[in-house]
Amino acid sequence: MTIDQLKDQIPDFARDVRLNLASMMADDTLSLQSKYGLLLASAIASHHPLVIAAIESAASEVITPAAVAAAKYAASVMAMNNVYYRFVHLASNPEYKTMPARLRLNVLGHPGVDRTDFELWALAVSAINGCGDCMDAHEKSLRQSGVSSDTIQTAVRFAAIVQSVAVAIEAAGRGTPQAAE
Repeated sequence: MTIDQLKDQIPDFARDVRLNLASMMADDTLSLQSKYGLLLASAIASHHPLVIAAIESAASEVITPAAVAAAKYAASVMAMNNVYYRFVHLASNPEYKTMPARLRLNVLGHPGVDRTDFELWALAVSAINGCGDCMDAHEKSLRQSGVSSDTIQTAVRFAAIVQSVAVAIEAAGRGTPQAAE
């Protein structure tokens, strides 16, 4: 499935979502690796098979296999971290904040791509998953690396658009690649 085919799956009631997707794909403010890794990590966080398939196909055409793997890892490691740290942040018992997480995160030291790209992807996934502590940590790291507020906002906007595409397609009953055929 291509991005254009994905766009065709967006129902008429979500016309603005379709327009946002087209505008996002035309946006060239990020490097190809930053953009497509961000889109792929966000698609995986959306959990929607059509969205994942279309964006992974597009990403695989323009970024390296290592970057594709890093985007997938960003989505999976942040799924773990977001659940854990959201719990720690929201639980009433302050004791959890003092306990070691005991979660392996070796990839954060060597993500296989530019560290800034990986942080941007992790931020986008954290935004989709709603983990405030993780969003703050990744935003702070990005700002310390010299990434502008505009770039950070673009990454989160892209994550929001990818998530809205998944929700619109799901609301139309087009949840699987077979349903779209």
